[in-house]
Amino acid sequence: MKIKHIIFAGLALATMSSCNDFLDVDPSSKYGDEFIYGQKSEVERVLNGVYAKAIVDDLYGSAYQSTFILNSDVDISISSSNAHAHDSYARFDCDDQGSHINKFWTAAYDLIELANRFVWGVENGPLYETADAELMQWLGEVKCLRAMAYHDLVVMFGDVPFTFVPAQHREEYIFPVLDRQAIQDSLIADLREISTDMTSSKSVTVEHCSKEFAQGLIARIALTAGGYSLRPDASNARSYGKMVRPDNYLDYYAIARDYADSVISANTHHLSASFQDVFVNECNYQVVNDDDPIFELPFARETSGSTGYIQGPTYSSYEGSTVGSWGECKGGTRLNAFYRFLFRDNDLRREFVNGLWYYSYFTQADATLADSVYIRNDYSVHNNKWSKLWTSPSSTLGKTSTGATGINYPYMRYADILLMFAEADNELNGAPTAKAIDCLTQVHSRAFADGDAAFITAASADKDAFQKAVLDERKWEFAGENIRWRDLVRTNTYAEELVYSFLRYYSAGIQNIGSVSGYEDAINAHDGKTYIDQLPGKIYYHTYSVSENIKKTAFLTAARRSQFYGCHTTTTEPFFVSTYPNTTLQSLRILNPYKSVTQPSKSQITDFGFAADQWYNASFYQWGDDNSGSVKDQCKYSFYGYVRCDDAGNLWLIKDGVLEQLPATITADALPVVRYILPYPSTVIQRSGGRFKNSYGY
Repeated sequence: MKIKHIIFAGLALATMSSCNDFLDVDPSSKYGDEFIYGQKSEVERVLNGVYAKAIVDDLYGSAYQSTFILNSDVDISISSSNAHAHDSYARFDCDDQGSHINKFWTAAYDLIELANRFVWGVENGPLYETADAELMQWLGEVKCLRAMAYHDLVVMFGDVPFTFVPAQHREEYIFPVLDRQAIQDSLIADLREISTDMTSSKSVTVEHCSKEFAQGLIARIALTAGGYSLRPDASNARSYGKMVRPDNYLDYYAIARDYADSVISANTHHLSASFQDVFVNECNYQVVNDDDPIFELPFARETSGSTGYIQGPTYSSYEGSTVGSWGECKGGTRLNAFYRFLFRDNDLRREFVNGLWYYSYFTQADATLADSVYIRNDYSVHNNKWSKLWTSPSSTLGKTSTGATGINYPYMRYADILLMFAEADNELNGAPTAKAIDCLTQVHSRAFADGDAAFITAASADKDAFQKAVLDERKWEFAGENIRWRDLVRTNTYAEELVYSFLRYYSAGIQNIGSVSGYEDAINAHDGKTYIDQLPGKIYYHTYSVSENIKKTAFLTAARRSQFYGCHTTTTEPFFVSTYPNTTLQSLRILNPYKSVTQPSKSQITDFGFAADQWYNASFYQWGDDNSGSVKDQCKYSFYGYVRCDDAGNLWLIKDGVLEQLPATITADALPVVRYILPYPSTVIQRSGGRFKNSYGY
């Protein structure tokens, strides 16, 4: 059941298509609560209004997918600025004047307010005493959406204003800031109670909140509550705070394990589809209810959602139009350039997710426009989980389309449930149990043709090995899903991973000008492989079309196949990613982008059946400035608010706003905290009449 149209107007006005039924949403003030919540048809209209509030661009439609995915070893927003910026969230250097935090905050509390009105109206309305299963399911859906918004506010802002009472029933317009632990306890209790009355995924589409999603959300909130978070230092206004976890953190781990186990035991979700197909299905508007997705944000085509416009390869337009029928793709939500080096060999996710090519137009001799494919030799790579370009030609949005793709975004997947169970169970038992190992195995094996049994054996050695394996698996699994930086926060490993993320860029740049950083051995040891001092300076590639490739794969021997990274193939040629349905645009065949290699020989070209084709090369990691003897600004300043390099080549950590030199030997315990917590927007502080104030050195 795919929602096809959503139109916003006023407070909450939408039209939604679901199985060809159009549901008008207009919780207008001209009708009183007694009328609205006394008739199920009106209650359903308000329910759809709550969903409409959740999928606006300032909340989950775009901001959650891009603006507020903070930099890490997985996701990154590159910056070349050596100055403070109001909206510099990803590099930990924003302030309370930023417009995006105000928009996100406002959108989140708009959703919460309408959800509070809905819950209050239903629970105090004439239908509640004799409520049927459908009404209780709707109540559960709204409580889940409310809990989502509050949970994400807590993760991003720490302690926040909290209430379940709608404005019309409160004595004061400004409600107080509550400690995050109390908020999370309230959310868990609220979801625990309503989840028993909710409908299973067997009966409700993943575009609606199900019982399994409610249980999974309890597990996610509990795991967050039991983890570390940044707390303010009340005695020092300049302090960025300190990382703390609650004394009773194991109680939260028990909740997380038990509710994740409830989802697993329900046996309603599985990992049957390949990793690639999960996302390609979303790009093709296929809603799969019994597989990996548990809850997808239900965007409407041509009306809402930027999924696949902000991710995937860039596809540039010319005078507002593209040559192909897919429309412009921004492709600005990117992945760390070194992310692909952190995978294990033969992981199918690596080649699917890390995109090293993009599209633009060129002018032919007759002055007409045509599409062309280019290699992406930049400071980041594209996140190819989602793209408008992966839609089949019959589903394209048109040459002039931009956002509003209607491609769903997975807020929670079954893979997350399995790994949350594995992590919590390991922590509680002090060692991996058979069930925890099985949960990790299900996720890991899906990404490997041979299952990669050696990884599971090594992970099963003890508690610490298993914990690292689970976090590594989450790193490989959830790129672009706003999960990695949150995992690093709650496990108190964010500081260490940020330092190494910075050092990879810095070391590559400094090697480019014929020097060394002195951290190469430490990087290789931390990453468990030798590569940072062996990066390829040139990478060889050529263009091809899918139809042409299918004809010529007969020339490819197994030995040749192992050398190549590519973009398209038939199902019998696994050295290319096989699930991009776009067979119209050209793509690139790339000779091993992980090691320095020589140009393909003429005999190799003949072996591949491309005797007439030309091999091109592009320079990679050219990030050093010969004139200054330092690295390029993008390497210096993309982690600006935590670790950076100055023009003289000095490396600095930022502790409570003060620079201190990065030590030659990195010790995780000695690193300053990461100020990932965002400030309350200045307008919110002003409206509070002084009741709210910022901490963390803001």
